[in-house]
Amino acid sequence: MNNISISSVKPRLTFWQIWNMSFGFLGIQFGFALQNANVSRIFETLGASQDELPILWLAAPVTGLAIQPIIGYYSDRTWLPKWGRRRPFFAVGAILATIALFLMPNSSALWMAVLMLWILDASINISMEPFRAFVGDMLPNEQRTSGFAMQSFFIGLGAVIASALPWVFTNWFDVSNIAPDGGVPDSVKWSFYIGGLAYFSAVMWTVFNSHEYPPDDLKQLKEENAAQGIWDGIVESFMGIFNMPKTMVQLSAVQFFSWFALFALWIYSTAAITSHVYGTKDTTSVLYNEGADWVGICFAVYNGVAAVVAFMLPMLAKITSRRITHLIALFCGAAGLISIYFIEDPQMLLISMVGVGIAWASIISLPYAMLSSILPANKMGYYMGVFNFFIVIPQIVAGSILGFMLREVFDNVAIYAMFIGGGSFIISGLLCLLVDDNDVAIETVREI
Repeated sequence: MNNISISSVKPRLTFWQIWNMSFGFLGIQFGFALQNANVSRIFETLGASQDELPILWLAAPVTGLAIQPIIGYYSDRTWLPKWGRRRPFFAVGAILATIALFLMPNSSALWMAVLMLWILDASINISMEPFRAFVGDMLPNEQRTSGFAMQSFFIGLGAVIASALPWVFTNWFDVSNIAPDGGVPDSVKWSFYIGGLAYFSAVMWTVFNSHEYPPDDLKQLKEENAAQGIWDGIVESFMGIFNMPKTMVQLSAVQFFSWFALFALWIYSTAAITSHVYGTKDTTSVLYNEGADWVGICFAVYNGVAAVVAFMLPMLAKITSRRITHLIALFCGAAGLISIYFIEDPQMLLISMVGVGIAWASIISLPYAMLSSILPANKMGYYMGVFNFFIVIPQIVAGSILGFMLREVFDNVAIYAMFIGGGSFIISGLLCLLVDDNDVAIETVREI
């Protein structure tokens, strides 16, 4: 492990400086939201059955498991005079993700779509993991909750727009919503094209409008990089799971059950809503594609709620604590998922999405704020990458067992995946009570 520390004296940044350094997440979320809302739809239209969906989705978390800690480790050890530490990774990820977003909706076979999911998820991770460490690099502890809240705002805003794009193209621009050969509809294709452009543009805005603090000892950093082989770095990245601080271990359990619930939502929301609320499993029917578009609107709503709630979380955390705030948010998510079972009118699904949005806003901000307050500055990217094992491991577990559970226990009725997700949110919320949080100097958004 290296002992290099980045500049320890961090001045408070202005609102617009935090805005610029977080803006790239708007683009990243275009890619992430289009993936979450449309990949199951693409898989089903290319011939996948419902119980195959979790296995096909495994490409995403497996890629994250391999990429995240390595990117975090090497972004800690990078310094380019003109590009800095994290920004080279932002740029490379943006270029690769943009290419993947253009290619995925043009897949002509199921295996091609799975391959594009693999490439897209790897590219998103190359950009996203250094962004998490960027907040810890640039902001003093008393501004980090607001820094992650700003990221959450852009995540929510980007996802609102991206998730609604297929519905917008269909209803506002009369773009075909059903492919005549059973392939990917034009409405989805154009959504991915717009998403690719947005991803690249937003990330490059941050690259060119932010600066980074150089290492305190640049010479020592160069010497350690020269002495450390690539294989050594990879091994150290994966061994980090056995060297986590106590608070990080506690938060990892919370993350596990939170992301298990989210993966259940992302994999099965299209199948659950089209079959349970719209009453069809025929992927070539008008009704199915209307339901799939409405899933995008539901995702837009929960992300829109998250964008607003993101700025309320620091205030609630100041009144209570970060762990109690996170518990409340996760219980709201549980209520949102479980309530889907009792809904017959598609419009009422939007109420369920309010609860999911509150949980999502907290999941993508408060655990990182709690974690960053106890990590050494020179290993921020490394530990953020290791922490994200507990985003991808639950997704791998979900991908491995959800299909089996639905087939063997619930007779392949997709709506029960929402119940499983709701229960997982409840467990995650209760585990928040065990977290030792160094929640000193929590500030409100007005103090940015």
